[in-house]
Amino acid sequence: MSETSSPTSSPTQSLIKSATLIKQGAEAKVYRSPALLPTLPDLLLKYRFPKTYRHATLDAQLTRSRILAEARALAKAGRAGVKVPGVRMVDADAGVLGIEWIEGRSVREWLGGGAEGEVEGEEDEEGEVVLEEDGPKLADIGMGEAELMDLIGVQLARLHAAELIHGDLTTSNLLLVPSPPTLYLIDFGLSSQVPLSSPSSTEDRAVDLYVLERAFASTHPGSAEMFERVLQAYAKEAGTKEWKSVGRKLEDVRMRGRKRSMVG
Repeated sequence: MSETSSPTSSPTQSLIKSATLIKQGAEAKVYRSPALLPTLPDLLLKYRFPKTYRHATLDAQLTRSRILAEARALAKAGRAGVKVPGVRMVDADAGVLGIEWIEGRSVREWLGGGAEGEVEGEEDEEGEVVLEEDGPKLADIGMGEAELMDLIGVQLARLHAAELIHGDLTTSNLLLVPSPPTLYLIDFGLSSQVPLSSPSSTEDRAVDLYVLERAFASTHPGSAEMFERVLQAYAKEAGTKEWKSVGRKLEDVRMRGRKRSMVG
């Protein structure tokens, strides 16, 4: 099957054909599909298409394992009370994962960073970035930045307590549904399951937080106080004992990051 061809499973092929392509990346295509039943939300279909630069057998094995890993991570997160899209279908052989469509906007958009792939803003005469003004506004839904940061911190603490590492935390992978205000974590394609008893667990959780911190800093200038609020909510949800070890490790990770920046 070529890189642009459809999955071979007939039911899955029918879904793909009836769906609308909304995004394409190097690893997957993302579609919006009508629901399997009229009473259910639409589906988001993630299709990991074949990679011609890999051996066909190896590619099929990798695709299958990644689809199953993402589905298991989503299911485990959901059982732990983390707000994630529900898994609706899995066709690992065809490389397709179907999840619940969430009718929300990314935190990146809510904070004025624009949709992913868009230019965040333009520079003024002094070279300062001026964010666009036509995106969704938290004030319009009666919500403040602090409340949003609290939601983020709580969900991340619950995710980590469930022994899950997201692996790609950005404000584009956090969706806010306005009514009632609900924060969802999405895109678990790089996630991993790490037992709290694992020697790497504390480091992995700290790196997860650091990745999000860097995403805040690069996409939302002047967001240090906002991210500090995220950490405060995380610490409260995780508990003093857990936060003490994760917070200390986060400082270590930050130090290593600063050293790498200085070295270039």
